[in-house]
Amino acid sequence: MKQQQIVKLFPEIKLIKKAELRDGVIKAWLNAVDKGGWRSINDLPFTLLVDTGKTLIEHTRIVTRMAYAIATERSDLNIDIVLAGALVHDVGKLLEYTRKGKQIVKSDYGKMVRHPVSGYGICLEVGLPLPVAHIVAAHSVEGDKVKRSKEAVVINHCDFIDFDIEKNKK
Repeated sequence: MKQQQIVKLFPEIKLIKKAELRDGVIKAWLNAVDKGGWRSINDLPFTLLVDTGKTLIEHTRIVTRMAYAIATERSDLNIDIVLAGALVHDVGKLLEYTRKGKQIVKSDYGKMVRHPVSGYGICLEVGLPLPVAHIVAAHSVEGDKVKRSKEAVVINHCDFIDFDIEKNKK
């Protein structure tokens, strides 16, 4: 995959004002695509816990837009950090998942390391700042053991709003 393909999949990247954060988000996705051995990420499910029909890309964009709406209503949040964190919060799923035939299943790596942990590592590896990596590490149940930043609270709630609504459709 190329940089422009990532921007096309996640046009919300363009809302990030700081170029180094935009570039870091793109690098994180490209790094995860490479490490996970993916040719395309268009059909990856956003969760393996329930069959929602929603893709990882759709989920990521919804969480990003919800978080952006919240961040623009508050004066005490760093909008660029919120956007970057939302855009990469599930980037580790590219290591947690693998393709087995026509199915997407949990990878051997994913059986040992969940996506918030692998995503945190990817963020730091590509040079994203600690506040963004913190959002990734703290966005799921793993974050229940740490003090979440204000921006991480937003992503955590937006992520679970989308997940819970999907889960309760069944």
